[in-house]
Amino acid sequence: MMFSYWELKNWFTNVDYTIVGSGIVGLHCALYIRGRFPKSKILILEKGMLPQGASTKNAGFACFGSISEIIHDLKYHTEEEVIQLIQKRVSGLQLLRNRLGDAILDYKNYGGYELFLKENEAFYEECVQKIPFINSLLKPLLKSNVFIKKQDNFNFNLIVENLIYNPFEGQIDTGNMMQALLKEAIKNDILILNQQELLSYEDLNDKVEVQTNAISFITQKLLFATNGFAATLTKNELQPARAQVLITKPIQNLHITGTFHLDEGYYYFRNIGNRILFGGGRNLDFEGETTTELTQTKIIQDQLELLLKNVILPHTSFEIDHRWSGIMGVGNQKKPIVKQLSNNVYCGVRLGGMGVAIGSLVGKELAELI
Repeated sequence: MMFSYWELKNWFTNVDYTIVGSGIVGLHCALYIRGRFPKSKILILEKGMLPQGASTKNAGFACFGSISEIIHDLKYHTEEEVIQLIQKRVSGLQLLRNRLGDAILDYKNYGGYELFLKENEAFYEECVQKIPFINSLLKPLLKSNVFIKKQDNFNFNLIVENLIYNPFEGQIDTGNMMQALLKEAIKNDILILNQQELLSYEDLNDKVEVQTNAISFITQKLLFATNGFAATLTKNELQPARAQVLITKPIQNLHITGTFHLDEGYYYFRNIGNRILFGGGRNLDFEGETTTELTQTKIIQDQLELLLKNVILPHTSFEIDHRWSGIMGVGNQKKPIVKQLSNNVYCGVRLGGMGVAIGSLVGKELAELI
């Protein structure tokens, strides 16, 4: 393709900052750079028609971790590291809410619940036993007890009688969030080009040469915000993790409101109005779900439907309306990777399935590396 003089001049000449990825991290990074450098030229490259990974595909949980996830993290991280992780999630959610506002996000503070299958009753008892300890860890941060036992009033089936409730958990409208961020970027004179896949780049010490599927150009700084697609970039410090999701058609008199975690957070569901969104199940096939393919598999979709029928909606008929997948970035450590890769190249990736919570903060930290 031959670009015109005008196209080259306005889009690809004197580019100061090029960001790869127009998701939560990339857009926040661009907005923070605009605040620091008001006269700079900022360009975002996005390989998809829409943000390709998980930013427009996530379940919209405004959460910082279920009690079972926190207990699991404490086995592989120090108490201080876990507190720092939760602090980042809480701070990131507040940044997001402050930037866009709760009305635009359609933020609902319904609270979050964790339920346990009867076959996992021993683990439930372990979690209940550790509630006072976990609450004591989090109280300096949240100024209140976080987790309490609560009776199941949702008529779930095949589960332990009581749920573990977190009043600080909420839900947002993911589509509203991303549209609002894109509008903010455009309003702040940030250029966004879709269907642009970065093929290669070379740091030339005082600038970076970028090659996409359509054009080669020069930028002063290159910043990656590609999360689950950044395995090669980070020398495999992260791996992609596919999350499969389904949503029901509207259900008359739906009695379930809130966000819910099951099986150490490997399954999660929520209401969207009078529908149920249900996702997860990658623990059924970790190897198969370590992929960037945005497809679904029978083993996981069948299990989602089975749990939906037997546990979540045992006395309610429902129909599946739609299915999709998103790509997360995970690794042996939960801490995001925000670092300088070379003189003029940086990355903010590995959000560990907590993109809604920490995406805004990672974007800010990435912008502050410059």
